[in-house]
Amino acid sequence: MKIYDYKMAPNPRRVRMFLAEKGTSYTQAGIEVENVDIAKGETFSKEFREISPYGGLPVLELDDGTLISESMAISRYFEELYPETPLMGTDAKSKAMIEMWNRRIELGLYSSIAYAFRHGNPMWKPVTNQVAEFAEVSGENADKQIHKLDKRLAESEYVAGDEFSVADITALCAIDFAKVIKRRIDEEKHPHLARWYKQVSARESAKA
Repeated sequence: MKIYDYKMAPNPRRVRMFLAEKGTSYTQAGIEVENVDIAKGETFSKEFREISPYGGLPVLELDDGTLISESMAISRYFEELYPETPLMGTDAKSKAMIEMWNRRIELGLYSSIAYAFRHGNPMWKPVTNQVAEFAEVSGENADKQIHKLDKRLAESEYVAGDEFSVADITALCAIDFAKVIKRRIDEEKHPHLARWYKQVSARESAKA
């Protein structure tokens, strides 16, 4: 297998963390890694678009040539390969709760940060019809989503319940990604999120 990766991007990090929680890495799993530099515009090249038509990272290439993109799809594949440390639930209820919270983080917090970054950072100007007002509104929405996540973590140890899951991986990568739009956790305003962030950031997988 082969993975198209980029160390500095949040979506590739989500998959690296997921695999690390399974107790392995790309190298240990025998997966070849090819770096695709987003900052240099390599995801917009004709060659890469033949691999990933939507231009996103990461992309997993199987031995038979099948290409799997989208971090959650790749994580699902690894969940099936390494089921002994479940990160997507073990029964109907836990699977549904994890899926629900993961989607809420993706569609709420994660997307708001991404839109604010894409429409507000000069690096995206050559490939994005930037709307400054949209960047500002998206940043404000990210603030609201952070507040919602803090309220959730006031009643739950982890994002989706009592067990660490892929929803925590998505949330951690989103919070760290928020640095690009100058958002940080305020321990006074978001004590529960701060508690969770400290706990989850200390996991070995967070270094992946």
